[in-house]
Amino acid sequence: MLFAEKVALVTGAGSGIGRATALAFARYGASVGVLGRTGEEVEAVTAEIRILGGSALALIADVADEAAMRGAVEALADAFGGIDVVVANAGINGVWAPIDDLTPAEWDETIAVNLRGTYLTLHLTVPYLRKVERGAVVVVSSINGTRTFTTPGATAYAATKAAQVAMVQQLALELGKAGIRVNAVCPGAIATDIDDNTEQRGAEKAGIPVTWPEGDIPVSHGKPGTADDVADAILFLASSKARHVTGIPLWIDGGQGLLR
Repeated sequence: MLFAEKVALVTGAGSGIGRATALAFARYGASVGVLGRTGEEVEAVTAEIRILGGSALALIADVADEAAMRGAVEALADAFGGIDVVVANAGINGVWAPIDDLTPAEWDETIAVNLRGTYLTLHLTVPYLRKVERGAVVVVSSINGTRTFTTPGATAYAATKAAQVAMVQQLALELGKAGIRVNAVCPGAIATDIDDNTEQRGAEKAGIPVTWPEGDIPVSHGKPGTADDVADAILFLASSKARHVTGIPLWIDGGQGLLR
């Protein structure tokens, strides 16, 4: 039980990568704070964990809302006696559009969820991580903005993902002396529902015409990865097996980013 007696907070845990990660932590012995904006989703994941025999607490909060996040973090620490691991996964694709078409409100929403949300998650949990012997943070970034820059109109999204990696590397040094490791995972194409909530405009105007090699994800012959592929990498980075690893972006894309 790699995470026995550990407490893990996973944001955006109601679906996709967050759900897979929350379930994985529970399977390896952690008590899990399942945080998301949609009550039905987080309650369902919490129920799944309890069916597995694990411990979990449903936490309903928008990661960009300071008061809601403060309450959720305090509730988790009170319920299980502290926090050992934080996975800052919550995020949105937002609107992808040419820069002169992307509205300030659309820009602000992506920044609020992806960047302010990551900041608030760490701002509020680091005091608890300082109290444990070996705290760990994993931020879910993306190949967009870190390895590839060809998604038409994804300027706001790419900017937040690049900024997340910068935060990780800055904080790896800042928090290292407290024994807290900070890393990022950068998934490529993963089979989740996030694309269903993406609005894209003006792709022809913003995009660069390119022809990808047949099967643009070499390892999987063009098929996207799974949420479990990402969850397994997160578990490694959060575990004692990665005890001397900090400040890294780990790309989980089957080689996709190398072609772009």
